[in-house]
Amino acid sequence: MRSALGVLVLMVAAAAAPASAHHSFAVYFDDQTIIEVTGSVTDFRFTNPHAIISFNVKNAKGQIEPWRAETNAVTLLRRRGWTKDSLTIGETITVEGWRSRDGSHYMRMRTVKRADGTVLGTPVSNQRVD
Repeated sequence: MRSALGVLVLMVAAAAAPASAHHSFAVYFDDQTIIEVTGSVTDFRFTNPHAIISFNVKNAKGQIEPWRAETNAVTLLRRRGWTKDSLTIGETITVEGWRSRDGSHYMRMRTVKRADGTVLGTPVSNQRVD
């Protein structure tokens, strides 16, 4: 009986782990506040569960601020035309998206434009995507 209970507890814990690993959009991002930030790409992590764009932004005082933009899973990005080579280090981009609730330099990407105005891939719809 004890071993059966132990197995049951382990199964429940294992099933709950993936659910807790994914966060809700509403927890981290303000769906009422869309911002646009321009900077230079420092890293592009094309991995699951969410790809991450890291870029440096020059603020009004001329100081460099590191920013990060979270995107969708790689499978969704591929369907929208993205690849691991979509961004290059040093490239200037403008990222539009939903601001983080805590005011940090973190956002959920909606669109990414190159310096020439070209939009990368198919933009995310106006509705947020968890």
